[in-house]
Amino acid sequence: MQATQPRLSFWQIWNVSFGFLGVQFGFALQNANVSRILSDLGADLHSLSLFWLVAPIMGLIVQPIVGAASDRTWNGLGRRRPFILAGAIAAVIGMILLPNAPIFVAFVAPMLMGALMVALMDASFNVCFQPFRSLVSDMVPPSQRNVGYSVQSFLINIGAVIGSILPFVLTNVVGLENTAQMGEVAPSVMWAFYIGATVLLGTVLWTVFRTKEYSPQEYRRYKGVTEATSVPAKKAPLSTRLSEFSLLVVNMPKTMKQLAVVQFFSWFALFIMWVYTTPAITQHIWNVDKQWFDPAFIAAAPMVPETIIMAKGAAGDWVGILFAAYSVFAAIFSIFLARLADKFGRKLVYAGALALGGVSYVSFLMFQDLTMVNVNLLITDVTVPLGAVKLLIPMVGVGIAWAAILAMPYAMLAGALPANKTGVYMGIFNFTVAIPQIVSGLTAGWILSSVFENEAKYIIVVAGVSMLIGAIAVFFVNEPDAEIIHNAQGEQA
Repeated sequence: MQATQPRLSFWQIWNVSFGFLGVQFGFALQNANVSRILSDLGADLHSLSLFWLVAPIMGLIVQPIVGAASDRTWNGLGRRRPFILAGAIAAVIGMILLPNAPIFVAFVAPMLMGALMVALMDASFNVCFQPFRSLVSDMVPPSQRNVGYSVQSFLINIGAVIGSILPFVLTNVVGLENTAQMGEVAPSVMWAFYIGATVLLGTVLWTVFRTKEYSPQEYRRYKGVTEATSVPAKKAPLSTRLSEFSLLVVNMPKTMKQLAVVQFFSWFALFIMWVYTTPAITQHIWNVDKQWFDPAFIAAAPMVPETIIMAKGAAGDWVGILFAAYSVFAAIFSIFLARLADKFGRKLVYAGALALGGVSYVSFLMFQDLTMVNVNLLITDVTVPLGAVKLLIPMVGVGIAWAAILAMPYAMLAGALPANKTGVYMGIFNFTVAIPQIVSGLTAGWILSSVFENEAKYIIVVAGVSMLIGAIAVFFVNEPDAEIIHNAQGEQA
């Protein structure tokens, strides 16, 4: 007989996901600064999206492997925690080495070194991501899943806020330089990565040592899994394992297939935002001509004007503010997300959030205003174009969409997965995150150069249209555990 899984206190749920704050801190630093770093190291606009392909490719490879391995792991540290800790240590190494890519120029080209460190960081982040998702599914009972994934979304966005804004703070409060010559990395970005590495390791250690996973016997009892299905058989040959994995993909739950459509259009849009927001606002808001993003043009020019260098640095810092802003709004919305989902249903809340995000991307075109204004950000005053300030408005919608993307698909999916294969299916579900980013990476650069002639603001509009299509697709998703949650809420009442 299946025992009732005990409900967790708020702080137990908090501890389960606290390490994700640090992982997302590092991921946010990467999102806001990798395009900036790679551009400084010599990448052009068309190739930026190709370098960013490293991230989803690592996710595509790593997460299913880690998911399957964590399903089979039971040791003194637990089931998921060994992978979370190992991933964090590797990510810290990558975060320290990436901003130092120019140092290794005697051994390897800075661009290649940068790409290798991005690959290491992304592989490591993915080693952490999947076990954290599965840890919530393992530890949190069905009636608390909305809360569990909402808390995780909240912590993710707190980490993202701090990570996104950190280079700006180091420049405008601490006084570190935010500009760099071609082939170098700005000091403010370097120190941001060092601090991020420290935070990542510290928060992951908190989760590892403050969360006690269920024993194999407890897990089987709470999940209704027989011992025969939960204990792995003798390791099969590689060909057999690949065949079994292929069958899992083909026979994935219907809910996962339906969510995959939503995920495709959501993550296609997010990838565009992360890659092209910096050049988009540098061109559209700081009025820097697109030719200054062409390495061949820059190489042929006698010198890069100081005004262009300063504008790129200021725009790069402001991207951190914008990304921090959408993360703040996402964190705030995450507080209410579980209650809204309980009251109105996950699908309506999820679809509404994506639609608002799509409209917000499209509205980027409306906010060009070159008038320079002084802005008090509490920690410092800055002078920026008024259009840059107005871009905080669409960040509200982007933040709401981001909060929903981080929580709702996983809450909807968790009840559709067999308990003894949660890890591997959560890893397979990452295909729905990685594949759209790969498609975006292969096509967005071509669209930008061939269709929009490197006018980066228009590729942001493409992201908005994609997100709107995702919102429509939400209504075609089935939720298998909706009745369980409804009954549990009725019993508590």
